[in-house]
Amino acid sequence: MRKIVLTLIVSFLSLIMVLLATPSNSLGKVNELIIFGDSLSDVGNVYKVTNGIYPPSPPYFQGRYSNGLVWVEYIASKFGLSPKQTTNFAYGGATTMRVGSYGIPGLLGQVSNFQSAQSQAQSRANPNALYIIWAGANDYLYGTANTTMPSDPVGNLAMSIQSLSSMGAKKILVANLPDLGNLPHTRNSSNSSILTASSNSHNLSLSKSLDVLRKKFGSNTEIIELDANSLYKEAISNPGKFGFTNVQEGCLKNVTSCDNPDKFLFWDGIHPTTAGHRILAEAALSKLENQVCFR
Repeated sequence: MRKIVLTLIVSFLSLIMVLLATPSNSLGKVNELIIFGDSLSDVGNVYKVTNGIYPPSPPYFQGRYSNGLVWVEYIASKFGLSPKQTTNFAYGGATTMRVGSYGIPGLLGQVSNFQSAQSQAQSRANPNALYIIWAGANDYLYGTANTTMPSDPVGNLAMSIQSLSSMGAKKILVANLPDLGNLPHTRNSSNSSILTASSNSHNLSLSKSLDVLRKKFGSNTEIIELDANSLYKEAISNPGKFGFTNVQEGCLKNVTSCDNPDKFLFWDGIHPTTAGHRILAEAALSKLENQVCFR
């Protein structure tokens, strides 16, 4: 009798362990990364179409707008994904529109290209992929210089998210904007206050829009918001916490003294160093770990 009881207890405990090790819903683990956005996520698309001319390498790293890997690559590495399991549609200079300057595919165009590829393959979007969207900065950075450019960044972001969800995407990570008026390139410009106000307005509107979409999708699609704005602010106000000694200038401002870029938040006047990108990736991964679909 004791043997039977012990056997039942062992079986019960084994079942509990299996249940605890099993994902809490049917979304499963991430086995692919699909990326949309601009220079903050571009890993060489502009570099390829310009035949290696831009961004110049060196000082930029192999087509990235930084001195090393960018945040989405650190995320892919953390998930253990190979290059074949990562598809990157991001282009430096991209806006949220369909097509931007010089014919660069904007966010809507990138999502449309992805949709066309899925249609040709006669397949729906991979439900176990993580879809990453970070766009909108160029709409404002360009918009302050060209007020005739019609743009609805938050509307375009919402449209892109809805398109991905309708294709079968289940996990979508969306990043908000840093303070565009507090970058090395813009901090002392005449547009600084306008860009700061635009960033704040964008992020507030984006957050509300994502809440509306969450209610619309229900449990069908999970939307995770990355607060890049707060992370940038924290790094600028408390640089020592992240190992930075300079958060006001781009390392490239003085190439001859740029011998320790990991101490800089910014590589140039706009883009983070790879150290900054690594921090962004860590924040994104921490956010993902708290979501039901990644437990």
